[in-house]
Amino acid sequence: MTSRINIACLGAGRMGRGIAVAFAYAGHRVTMIDIKARSAEDFTKLETDALGEVRKTFASLSKLGLLTDADVDPLIARVSVVPASRSGAALAEAGMIFEGVPEVVELKREVLGAASKQVGPETIIASTTSTILVDDLSGAIVNPRRFLNVHWLNPAYLIPLVEISPGKATDPAVIDEVKTLLEGIGKVPVVCAATPGFIVPRIQALAMNEAARMVEEGVASAEEIDKAIRYGFGFRYAVLGLLEFIDWGGGDILYYASRYLEGALGSDRYRAPEVISRNMHEGRIGLRTGAGFLDYSGMDVDAYRVKRLQAMVDLLRHFDLARPPVLDRGYPKTS
Repeated sequence: MTSRINIACLGAGRMGRGIAVAFAYAGHRVTMIDIKARSAEDFTKLETDALGEVRKTFASLSKLGLLTDADVDPLIARVSVVPASRSGAALAEAGMIFEGVPEVVELKREVLGAASKQVGPETIIASTTSTILVDDLSGAIVNPRRFLNVHWLNPAYLIPLVEISPGKATDPAVIDEVKTLLEGIGKVPVVCAATPGFIVPRIQALAMNEAARMVEEGVASAEEIDKAIRYGFGFRYAVLGLLEFIDWGGGDILYYASRYLEGALGSDRYRAPEVISRNMHEGRIGLRTGAGFLDYSGMDVDAYRVKRLQAMVDLLRHFDLARPPVLDRGYPKTS
């Protein structure tokens, strides 16, 4: 796969527009394909709206300092919208195709199946679904070896993470090609098994529901809970991964804390999974034993800690929360 392949997006909605911005910004030509049958007048309205939103996004990125006003027109020139009736050339010339139609299995299968009949043998097709398993869609694809799920987080042009979920038939080489393509436009791809919710939506759903539940129970106001997330939970996990942080504190701490919460709140949703107790029994507690979910053997642990703490200090400075020490304790001077 070349570094500047053409990109096609099946659907010209929010996801297609976000992906178009991300790839056009990185030098690729992108065609958004309207999959609905419309009159010429209605298509013109859609085209104007889609390109107008893309232009508005680039203009906002200019205001944020990521590009200049003079860059906007050349970037917009890389993006086009075509109706399904004129999509043949865009599909035939695309090195990668992203499907972003509504989360309806039958609709996705129809759109993906039709597109897969018009692409070249080396073209990779991906669904951007956030909920549907890859193998519930792959049966509609002419060449499922070159099909997989690629889940973006909105706004797609800003969030670095992209989740890749291959199917049973996906060629491992295709996974590597997609990772290389995404890394080439500044994204951080991760690969996960075909599972409902991928990684982020699954963890996110638990956290969001728990936050809503705490509002419902009167634990704290929505404003206070969000402040706690921004300056505690989110601050920490901007530097440390969840599993990495378990290792920092120790899996045993999580185990006993989970037991307490399960009993105190009367819900098994706080119960630690078996892997936590298994790691404990095997002596894989975390940093202090040299291994946990991650392996710290052969690592300069002190240097590693300093690097992570430095990242936290950098965040404090970014949010203007870093303060100098108070050296004058205010005690009265003695003669």
